[in-house]
Amino acid sequence: MTMPAFSLPRLKPRLLPWACASALPIMLALTGCAVTAVDPPKPAAAPAQFKETGLWQRAAGVQAATAVPDDWWKLFNDPVLNDLQGKLVVGNENLKAAIAQVAQARASFDASSASRWPSLGAGLSATRSVSPSGSGASNPNASNGPNEIVSLTANASWEIDLWGRLAQASNASEARWQASVDDLAAARLSAQALLAQSYFSLRTFEAQQALYERNLEAYSRSLTLTQARYDAGVVGRTDVLQAQTQLKTAQAQLADAAAQRAQAEHAIAVLLGQAPSVFAIARTAALPDTPAVPVLLPSTLLQRRPDIASAERRVAAAYAQIGAADAAFFPALTLSASAGYRGSSLSDLVSAPNLFWSIGPALAQGILDGGARKAASAQARASADQATAVYRQAVLTGLQEVEDNLAIADQLRTAAQLQREALALAQTNLGIVTEQYREGTVSYLNVVSAQTAALGSELSLLSVRSRELNAVNQLLKNIAGRWQQ
Repeated sequence: MTMPAFSLPRLKPRLLPWACASALPIMLALTGCAVTAVDPPKPAAAPAQFKETGLWQRAAGVQAATAVPDDWWKLFNDPVLNDLQGKLVVGNENLKAAIAQVAQARASFDASSASRWPSLGAGLSATRSVSPSGSGASNPNASNGPNEIVSLTANASWEIDLWGRLAQASNASEARWQASVDDLAAARLSAQALLAQSYFSLRTFEAQQALYERNLEAYSRSLTLTQARYDAGVVGRTDVLQAQTQLKTAQAQLADAAAQRAQAEHAIAVLLGQAPSVFAIARTAALPDTPAVPVLLPSTLLQRRPDIASAERRVAAAYAQIGAADAAFFPALTLSASAGYRGSSLSDLVSAPNLFWSIGPALAQGILDGGARKAASAQARASADQATAVYRQAVLTGLQEVEDNLAIADQLRTAAQLQREALALAQTNLGIVTEQYREGTVSYLNVVSAQTAALGSELSLLSVRSRELNAVNQLLKNIAGRWQQ
């Protein structure tokens, strides 16, 4: 994949006409011309196609009519999973925190936008004071009567954004708000994928429990048979001990699977925002079928993934912050005005003789700051470099995740079919060896070996199916994101 080499362009201010600095009307007309604006790099380019497309090639006929639904987990056709996903978006506490972060970012954007508009304030004050009448030594404590002053004032100010500092700061804040919206979408997708993964694990542990329970019945029958043959003097005590060992081992494995199933159920309860003590899922011991995965191009992936969109918006915010930092090198122009009434009593305060007002512009320019503005500009550029690198890494990671899960799902589908064939052979062999043991032609060690092989094959099949489901789950999560830009 060829990625564009991102570099921060050196600031080249476009100097305003001489009249912009000499005539106030022209300066007002040029308000908001962001001479310090620095354009962010172009979005990362995507490869023409994915490398690991074996999963799609195997089911090309099915994929042509398949689309990724907004509720992508419904492709697994599991009503219980669908119900759990509906509860997730309502009760998950991490999603609530992400929603609060979006609200916080929106409020920060509103506050940043407000600085671009004029501000107006009003005040009412009253003072009563006594001053000495003179400073002579003969009567230092003598004074006039008390003075009363009542004031009603209004003040207005407006910073003219000649160099785009306020606009760039507002743009940066808006980009961070949009990034937080994408973060929420990414958090929702991650929570939904984690819930599906936890659900598949729970069903896998249930299937393991059912398998151990079936084998316990078989082991119990084998122990009964072996004990009878031992009592008849046909076999030695070692056969009985082997049968007992195998039974106890299976009982321990059943207990371990039950514990893991309980942990998975507790994890799902917490994901839904519920206490584990009041949450339960009915046992089915059945894993859902692996769905077909819709075909997707890499360019579409970069447009759909919210984590990539979030990283891209943070690049835009970082570059806007460069403009805001560089605008500090230019003078700030502020228009201010004040008016009001000031008198000795409240009754006749609002009258023409008590009226006062003032209006005028102020131009301020920092001269010596110990390098603070230069350091702020350098910091903004370094932050932009960092945001660009994070964005590029997010693109690469997104492509890698799809490639990984395409390869894993494809290979595990093949592995599952081979493991089914191995299980069928192991079960056939177990039946033959068990019959031979009844006839006394083989030792119990052969039965134990055949039973262990059959159990291992079935456990391996459950493990492969669980991993295949999780790989497809992650793949759907990576390509099924839907959100509002």
